[in-house]
Order: sequence, then structure tokens, then C-alpha cells
Amino acid sequence: MSNIPACPQCTLENTYPDGNNYVCADCGFEWPMLTTENEDTAAVVKDANGNVLADGDSVVLIKDLKVKGSSTVLKMGTKVKSIRLVDGDHGVDCKTDSGNFLLKAEFLKKV
Repeated sequence: MSNIPACPQCTLENTYPDGNNYVCADCGFEWPMLTTENEDTAAVVKDANGNVLADGDSVVLIKDLKVKGSSTVLKMGTKVKSIRLVDGDHGVDCKTDSGNFLLKAEFLKKV
């Protein structure tokens, strides 16, 4: 089986390379080869120690964090299981006993 991707328009696999583009023989759609290579590279999220975080990792808070708009404080040392990486300025989505939160990776340490 070849590495040539299926057509993004008609999703059929009858495609071939032509110069710097891929071409679908069925629908005639053309798309550049470079975009398929760049889609594999995602933003890397690192914790406070520089360890790369992934979906499903367990982390610990390294600092007390005040929850905006509430009197709740997430205490240092709180363990958070099964994080999820998201796009945006707060790169980590997690669930704790206090609720669901979006946290910045700079306040987390991978366990």
C-alpha cells in the first residue's frame, strides 16, 4: 500500500502525484503535497519541567491557582488524571473534584 493520501474532496483512493501536487483521477481535484506533510505536525505542549504532555497523561499542580470568578482555589499538589490537550492559550483541559478547568501547561508537572 502506498503513502499517497486519499482525495480530500471525494475520499476515493485513486490519486497520484503530479509535480508538487496530488491529483484525483476520479474527480480531478488537485491539492498541494506540502499541506499533507504539515498536518502531521501539531503544537507540542510541555509541562513546567519541559516534558512533553499527551492526551491521557496524569499531572500535578505545582502552584496554588485561583479560579477566576469564584472563591475556589486549586491547591498545589492536586493530581489531575487523564488530561486532554486543546488549542488556545490554555492548552490543557482537565476534570477535577472541583469541576472542569482549562489550565496552562506551565503550572503542571507530569507524573
